[in-house]
Amino acid sequence: MTFADRLAAARAGRAGADDLGELANLALDAGEEEAALPLVAAAAKRSNSARLWQWTGLLHRALDAHSAALEAFGAAARLDPSDAGIAHGRARIAYEAGLDAVALFETAERAGPPNGDVLIGLAAARWAAGRGEEAEAALDAILAEVPQWLPGHMQLAQLRALMGRAGEATASFERALALEPASLPLWRGLLDLRLQGEDYAALADAVARAGAAGVPGAEIAGHAAIAAAELGQVDHADRLFEALPGKEMRIWRVRHLMRTRRFVQALPLVEAEIEAGGDRRSAIWPYAELLWRLTGDPRAGWLSGAAGLVRQFDLADRLPPLDQLAAHLRSLHLARGAYLDQSVRGGTQTDGPLFSRIDPVTRALRAAIVGAVETYVADLPPSDAAHPLFGERRDRRARFAGSWSVRLRGGGFHANHVHPQGWISSALYVALPDRQPDDAVDAGWLTLGEPQAALGLDVPPTRMVEPAPGRLVLFPSWLWHGTRPFGEGERLTVAFDVAPPR
Repeated sequence: MTFADRLAAARAGRAGADDLGELANLALDAGEEEAALPLVAAAAKRSNSARLWQWTGLLHRALDAHSAALEAFGAAARLDPSDAGIAHGRARIAYEAGLDAVALFETAERAGPPNGDVLIGLAAARWAAGRGEEAEAALDAILAEVPQWLPGHMQLAQLRALMGRAGEATASFERALALEPASLPLWRGLLDLRLQGEDYAALADAVARAGAAGVPGAEIAGHAAIAAAELGQVDHADRLFEALPGKEMRIWRVRHLMRTRRFVQALPLVEAEIEAGGDRRSAIWPYAELLWRLTGDPRAGWLSGAAGLVRQFDLADRLPPLDQLAAHLRSLHLARGAYLDQSVRGGTQTDGPLFSRIDPVTRALRAAIVGAVETYVADLPPSDAAHPLFGERRDRRARFAGSWSVRLRGGGFHANHVHPQGWISSALYVALPDRQPDDAVDAGWLTLGEPQAALGLDVPPTRMVEPAPGRLVLFPSWLWHGTRPFGEGERLTVAFDVAPPR
């Protein structure tokens, strides 16, 4: 049955507990939580079913209503305290809500057989509670016993980076490979970690070591090609890419061709990737926009030249007092180092979904943001089914694919980047450093349209935005963006991605 059929049956009173569970499941897939929630919640209250309370909590969570989700999962846990899935869901929501969830994750760990998601959640909860060393030790001990647990390796690597010890990020992989030197999953995990960190010299070294350990060349050929291309080994990269299947690593091939100014050769690959994407969400769009600009293709104007693509909103009068908001955000910056795969240079980023927190300051912040996003979407140019921004539906509530705060120190900046998982991205300025006499005119400014430095293309920004406290900037997630370094002081921002509508 479709969601509409299930919904009609439930509204007509022809749905049992299992039917309502399926309705909730379909609603989560279709983005129809608001339609299903009243029916599922009412049935949970009538029947006192732990499973329906669990579904109620999941629907509330999808709507970023974490206080209500916690209440629902609390009811489910009281009715069935031994259910491992309920215990895990309750812990996860408490963590996202900004509460100390360590005890709840420990309960979930005891409730069922070993579960990697629970263990990773427990590590994240311990980190959030200021118990990073304990989280590190627990993950390291598990990996010593289960060396093939790849998500655990990745979590431990990120944790060590956040603790300011990025040089130790690969230690658990190296220990595991010493025991199982020909393990393809372990080598792929290590290669992916190096790739995420954009450490291409280390990636090339790991590729060579994997080959020497007996890993078949075809299994690591893609990583070898990327490393050669990003290190500027043009002829070697050409040969490696040529040997790959036609569709494999297409975006990395485009990067290589653009870096070596072979724009005409890159164009058909861009066209093929857009067509193969099958929707408006392909990760090729940043490269298409840049390539079309460089070659004078009029589609560059269609993609990134329309009015309304970039907008500013001054929200100071709608936000919590900025000094109060700044103090709150500072309290969330626990890290001593940056994520391995993020754009932050010279600063830290908060962990977990910021807008899911249930404290009053964050809820007020979120409400102001949602209002601005709704205005931005409502004012977009007419729908264009082929356009990655204008082609999405506009009758859905704002959902966030991620939300966080960044705190930069003096000299800090964001490297130019894009957000492949988002639809609309952002920068909200909360606290800014005092301007220094020797600062550049554009110190700390947001740049839009300037490509990643690693591409080696001297292409200036299409637009620059001067920061101001309380100012929110919204722009397409596929548009290159970064910041200029600033002098002394602190630059405190909130950022988020609006998810593509469903």
